[in-house]
Amino acid sequence: MADDNGKNTVRPEPVEGQKAQRSRASTSSARTDVEAPKPKSGLANMLVDYGPILVFFGVYKYFAPDEPNPIQNVVAVVWGTGAFMIAAVAALLYSKFKLGSISPMLKLSTGLIVFFGGLTVILRDPVFVQMKPTLIYAGFGIALLVGVWRGHALLKYLLEAAFEGLDDLGWRKLSLRWGVFFIVLAAANEVLRLQFDFETWLGAKLWLFLPATFLFTFAQIPMLLKHGLAVEEDAVKDQPPTGE
Repeated sequence: MADDNGKNTVRPEPVEGQKAQRSRASTSSARTDVEAPKPKSGLANMLVDYGPILVFFGVYKYFAPDEPNPIQNVVAVVWGTGAFMIAAVAALLYSKFKLGSISPMLKLSTGLIVFFGGLTVILRDPVFVQMKPTLIYAGFGIALLVGVWRGHALLKYLLEAAFEGLDDLGWRKLSLRWGVFFIVLAAANEVLRLQFDFETWLGAKLWLFLPATFLFTFAQIPMLLKHGLAVEEDAVKDQPPTGE
């Protein structure tokens, strides 16, 4: 480029420091466009896991007859099952859009709720919704135990982020214990389904299965700590689903 005196001048190139500063500014601007990870919430996870069964229980009790009445009892089961299905789908959507992800087990559980719940509503037979937990418990239990037998801790692939620092032996122990626990729950669900009425079975879901699951979960803490679990605020809030 020529100046007023006819001499050629060369425009100075940006120095390296300016380039680096512009690069950092561009990178910083790009980062602000990326959505920050959504924080975990132990209460929200509990509502996703147990909210649908609580809705089921509440709606069923609302429509259940005060005196023994088989026809009215079936009506209450159908209403409760319909509410159960809606609540399960709502929990799935909440997990997706508010918590940021849907676990594979939550997808499976919701799918089974909708399938067996639909059979219950269409055929007016509560046995289908009662069988759903047995299939989930038995399926998860067998999968975990077969995985341990073959040298694989399947829970590690599902819950590794929630149990940071846990060594391989700890994962195998955890998978083995949950596998056995699920088989016990499957057997208990079948005993309750075959030997007791629907209301007793439903009450056991809240007053027996739910406390037992919490107690079992917290009973694993000493073993987890022994095998390297990093102790954080949400370290033990995540647990395998209970098939509710």
